[in-house]
Amino acid sequence: MSAVTETSTDVDRPPAIPRPWTAARITGHVFIVLWLMLGVAMVGYLVNAWNPDLFEKYAPYYLSGLLVTIKLVAVSIVLGALLSIPIAYARMSKNKLLNALAYAYVYFFRGTPLLAQTFLIYYGLGSFRPQLEAVGLWTFFRDAWYCAVFAFSLNTAAYQAEILRGAIESVPKGQWEGAESLGLHKYQILRKIVLPQALIVALRPYGNEIILMIKGSAIVAIITVYDLMGETRRAYSRTFDFQTYLWAALIYLSMVETLRHGIEWIERRITKHLKR
Repeated sequence: MSAVTETSTDVDRPPAIPRPWTAARITGHVFIVLWLMLGVAMVGYLVNAWNPDLFEKYAPYYLSGLLVTIKLVAVSIVLGALLSIPIAYARMSKNKLLNALAYAYVYFFRGTPLLAQTFLIYYGLGSFRPQLEAVGLWTFFRDAWYCAVFAFSLNTAAYQAEILRGAIESVPKGQWEGAESLGLHKYQILRKIVLPQALIVALRPYGNEIILMIKGSAIVAIITVYDLMGETRRAYSRTFDFQTYLWAALIYLSMVETLRHGIEWIERRITKHLKR
């Protein structure tokens, strides 16, 4: 009986209609083939141009630069996250002065290049050395590392504030009202009801912001911070071997892919209850 049912079902099922080869689909396949060819060519170049002595000499420098990059991004993201909380609060505040100040901050740091901001802090504040020495801040601002952390923290705080604000405002107002009707305090509502939902919404934008910070961190090499790109520039200036930049590109790609898969894993774990 089951066999008859299965046979009738197979007969009744309409034949699959092949997807038409549109211009967009053909273009997509062509680009995929070109990327694969480029990847194979790059691997072939690295295999043919492999220099064990060069790798043995500069691998420790690359490792040191990688650790500097990770430290720079991690510290900046954490400081930016702490700074983004009051900025997001001010952006959502009904106080016009607070709202205007927060808007101006976000507008400036999101509307100008990170490179320009880093230059303004490292080179621009150097013009005020006497004033900075008078208040005891010159020791901080004369160090390229501290200037990079300061610039990156201010920049990412603007982006994280908007991510946090958007995520909080995405939670329906009915949930606020329902929680208030139960007699919950405003901060209890925020901590136990709103933030858990908002952080799910904000997870991918936060991941994208960290990825942008990882790639943007390469600019600190211009202000003499020997991060991964700084060590790469030094290796190339001494060897004039193009594969030194390919090593850096592969390391950056590995970091980004690792982070991307980590974000996807976290998202799957915290949204399991939504898929039931």
